[in-house]
Amino acid sequence: MAQTHKQKRLSAWSTPLLLIGILVLFTLLVTFLGDNSLARMAAQTLIRVTFVVGLWIFVGNSGIVSFGHAGYMAVGAYCSAWLTLRPQMKGMFLPDLWPFLATAEWPVFPAAIVSGLLAACVALVSGAAILRLSGIAASIATFAFLAIIYTVYSSWEGVTGATSSVVGLTRYADQWITLGWAGATILAATWYANSASGLALRASREDEVAADASGINMYRHRLIALIVSAFFAGVSGALFGHSLGVLNPSSFYLGLTFITLAMLVVGGIGSLTGAVMGVLVLSIIIEALVRMERGLAIGETTYALPTGAQEIIIGVIMILVLILRPAGITGGRELRLRFGGR
Repeated sequence: MAQTHKQKRLSAWSTPLLLIGILVLFTLLVTFLGDNSLARMAAQTLIRVTFVVGLWIFVGNSGIVSFGHAGYMAVGAYCSAWLTLRPQMKGMFLPDLWPFLATAEWPVFPAAIVSGLLAACVALVSGAAILRLSGIAASIATFAFLAIIYTVYSSWEGVTGATSSVVGLTRYADQWITLGWAGATILAATWYANSASGLALRASREDEVAADASGINMYRHRLIALIVSAFFAGVSGALFGHSLGVLNPSSFYLGLTFITLAMLVVGGIGSLTGAVMGVLVLSIIIEALVRMERGLAIGETTYALPTGAQEIIIGVIMILVLILRPAGITGGRELRLRFGGR
């Protein structure tokens, strides 16, 4: 029996190792066989992996669809900007910052950690209210949270720059830095899913009444999952800012929410493998569509998709996946190695 339990643990931990191996292979191929634009695409894809896997920690284990995680990403992105921008830049673009932030000039790595912690604190406060609801009511409340964050960040001109872009961030998050964070997020998601809190949360997802009768505190476990999830959403926001070098509140609103939920749906919301594979598949499709919108030369003729076709095609892909494979392309199954016999 002890050997069987050990084999099950090894099999469970083979999933994150295989997924990290796929991401390493993807990064190597793009870096050494592609151009600079593909290397930037790889960094953006790995940031999405960090964000979507962080989102999966809450959504995949609780069963509550969250429309508000882009808000936690915005919190992390702007926190990192406050901590890392040169004081002269902050004096020009963010004149109303508090004195300890106005003079701060941190390295990016500790700033990313603090950004994740701030997002986790915001999740603690917001989740304390939102998670008293269940089902569709909780999902609607997360969208209301996103709208509040967007309104605040697009209006607080002296602190966030409002609708003007914050520029001058160090472009630190290349494909190797983001690969490290994506791998760490996958390991953390596996650890949480196999922890006592993760197992209890999935039990409440399957049958709330039975879980409550068994003494499982759904509210507490949902709140823990949201806090862990928001930490990685905040870190992904910091990476996003330090990948592009510029921030704008519109980057963290409906467009981001739609595409990340599409990645979860296409990959399969029921598994960590689905979250990662959904990001990779849709990111490759998006890059191909962007290049096709710019124009594809065949002989003497250039063919180009009309502007906006990207969103339409992704929407069609989502509809087809929901019709043909409601559990996503992975079918809710994990990519796993088996140890020992049957």
